[in-house]
Amino acid sequence: MNQPVPPAPIRRLHHYAYRCRDAEETRHFYEDILGLPLYHYIENDYVPSTGEFCPYTHIFFRIDDGSFIAFFDLGDNEAAAPSPNTPAWVNHIAFMVDDLPALQAVKQRLEQHGIEVLGPTDHRVFQSIYFFDPNGIRLELTAMTVPDAQMQAESAGVRERLDAWTLKKKARLGTR
Repeated sequence: MNQPVPPAPIRRLHHYAYRCRDAEETRHFYEDILGLPLYHYIENDYVPSTGEFCPYTHIFFRIDDGSFIAFFDLGDNEAAAPSPNTPAWVNHIAFMVDDLPALQAVKQRLEQHGIEVLGPTDHRVFQSIYFFDPNGIRLELTAMTVPDAQMQAESAGVRERLDAWTLKKKARLGTR
């Protein structure tokens, strides 16, 4: 009888990839404005995982924790289309900065570059600013406003709260 294979321990995010309209425009935004260094570059005519012909450039920007935000330029000057069934505020990437002064400094820098910024918004345990990159991807920068111990204490009971949401949603939708 086969023993179930336990999951491998996931250590951190390696990268999250999006489609971009233009690699240089995206590089300018993420490297020159946000300060994330361009770290890795791949150019290929074929998709390694599928063998499909699709010339592309894949660029990676390194975040301080060693993870990456990455983009595919498919060479057609098209950005990814937004999902028609999802509000624009739902899908986003949130990056963390050290503190509230750093958050304010980034907001000021973005605005100096003509980027419209919403916030800061107070989420009780952190504050955030929101803006869009040149590809229409919503970004959030956050600064924690409570100590790690408080966040750990607040994680108690999170599964029970999710279970309660699931029941409430099922009742609203009339499903079991």
